[in-house]
Amino acid sequence: LALNPWDVVLCISGTIISCENAIVVVVIFYTPAFRAPMFLLIGSLATADLLAGLGLILHFAFVYFIPSEVISLLTVGLLVTSFTASVSSLLTITIDRYLSLYNALTYYSERTVTRTYIMLILTWGASICYGLLPIMGWNCLKEPSACSIVKPLLKNHLIILSISFFMVFAVMLQLYVQICKIVCRHAHQIAVQRHFLASSHYVTTRKGIATLAVILGTFASCWLPFAVYCLLGDYSSPALYTYLTLLPATYNSMINPVIYAFRNQEIQKVLWAVCCGCFSSTVPFRSRSPSDV
Repeated sequence: LALNPWDVVLCISGTIISCENAIVVVVIFYTPAFRAPMFLLIGSLATADLLAGLGLILHFAFVYFIPSEVISLLTVGLLVTSFTASVSSLLTITIDRYLSLYNALTYYSERTVTRTYIMLILTWGASICYGLLPIMGWNCLKEPSACSIVKPLLKNHLIILSISFFMVFAVMLQLYVQICKIVCRHAHQIAVQRHFLASSHYVTTRKGIATLAVILGTFASCWLPFAVYCLLGDYSSPALYTYLTLLPATYNSMINPVIYAFRNQEIQKVLWAVCCGCFSSTVPFRSRSPSDV
């Protein structure tokens, strides 16, 4: 099989994604202080992105070195599971951030931990079900005309995934609008109570809105092109367009650790401690709300 440069680029992207998210997973797993719901959700996102990176590497290796229909279904199923879990984990993080602001007084309770585990079970349960569909017969190996832009996935399978993405994006957009309103209201109340200048309130509000815009804008710019093309394209569409829209989607898994993990001050402390050779899992951390991250 002739080597496709686009597959090489996807494999390199998968390697970078795997390395980044492996660091996040190891840090969260081996640090007992990171057992709060916020870090569990970040760990879920990093695990999903890690599996996505490994899936890209395995897909490249099996396509060019061990071609097999069964293995192809397994690797595609792994990619569907991991990317679905990644997008779903972003939604759970958004929900957690919203609830930490909306129910600030009751957020740090046992009910929050229970809710977090329920969201994780639903996220991974739905993602695994989506990923198992190709292996359980929902594929186009016997009927090429039913293929989508991503073989061997069926057109209907990819349409369901795309519609699910648009639903997730709509919910995230609505939640971030509500978060923005709450942040603006809190900033105004603090400014009034402490007699801050109006300019100070403006700067705080603008900073919060800019952060939310970066988070949502990155997610949309990475995934929207691929989601739209999944609805418009079919098996006869040029493969080039598939690569051009799929590659930015993989970049979302590359950017997620930067936005959700490496910006976190507690994780930064652990990483610096590891680099300095003075790592201690009992280092005290300042309790932070998800809305601070």
